[in-house]
Amino acid sequence: MNTSETLRTAFAVALALSLAAPAAGAGFADVLDTPAQMSPLAARSLLQGVARAGSRLVAVGQRGHIVVSKDNGATWKQSPAPVSSDLTAVFFVDDRQGWAVGHDGVILHTADGGDTWQRQLDGRKANDLLVAAMERKVAAEPASTAAKALLTEAQRYKDQGADKPFLDVWFSDAKNGYAVGAYNLIFRTEDGGTTWEPWFDRTDNPKFFNLYAIRPLAGDLYIAGEAGLVLKLDAASQRFVALTVPYNGSFFGVAGAGSAVLVYGLRGNVYRSDDAGKTWVKADAGLPAAIVGAAPAEGGAVLLADGGGRIAASTDGGRTFNKVVLKNPAPLTGFAPIGNDRFVLVGPRGATVSETAAR
Repeated sequence: MNTSETLRTAFAVALALSLAAPAAGAGFADVLDTPAQMSPLAARSLLQGVARAGSRLVAVGQRGHIVVSKDNGATWKQSPAPVSSDLTAVFFVDDRQGWAVGHDGVILHTADGGDTWQRQLDGRKANDLLVAAMERKVAAEPASTAAKALLTEAQRYKDQGADKPFLDVWFSDAKNGYAVGAYNLIFRTEDGGTTWEPWFDRTDNPKFFNLYAIRPLAGDLYIAGEAGLVLKLDAASQRFVALTVPYNGSFFGVAGAGSAVLVYGLRGNVYRSDDAGKTWVKADAGLPAAIVGAAPAEGGAVLLADGGGRIAASTDGGRTFNKVVLKNPAPLTGFAPIGNDRFVLVGPRGATVSETAAR
């Protein structure tokens, strides 16, 4: 994981390697059919996402590793997972209901705060659902070249195999949620993940750019993506429409700062909108590397963190930022404040706890 550049796009390297590797042979075991190996070092290996589940912390990472802490990151216990695919993100709606997503089209669900997990979707099923949905679209719109192009792309994904990763997941409640990922992958559920519906045709993303993050802000739902792509859900059409942002580098996330919306990504770039995405201005967070995480803080502040382990805080709606100096910074892919000026950092070194140097 390159901590000075595009941490969230490391999946492209893994994808290229997986396509180059033989699909079968002596000793081959599909990661979708292989449970994650239990390891005493799981909390010290690469972790890519962390989320709160009530008083717990749950982190996910390579080879299907899922670890849970009940003491604010002091100790961690690995939970069994039904796949050994790399996991990229995790989200909880309360202290029990949560979802994790990752490579190979994997979506996992827990109903007990992360102790046990069940598979809801994988790339094989996702490909079938995607092709079937686009076939229905072509049947309903036989003269549409756009519909035929979407079907062609969906069929190509299926031919390539179950290799496309989901990169983020978000739920508004225990029933309604979205998973987004590489090459315009977007699926929606209205029943807690029992069934998933492709929204492949409901994005203004004709080049099938990667979708890195999805979050609600100021009453709207936004997606941050590759090559300057920022989408916002239009409630009337139930379609994610593209917004014009004056930057063509990748955005890895979206965050709220009071009534403002922030998008952040490559090379420390941050853009702020005070009018629901109609116009954007550049903000300076003082972070030199790719910004890979955000979190709310006390008093309405927002925190941003880059891959080098540097954190910046804004208390004025994202207009200005101040450095948050940690005693023990570490390269990170995600972080979570745990109170008393302390943070759990997850990244190439696993999960670590750091506090501000001012303590």
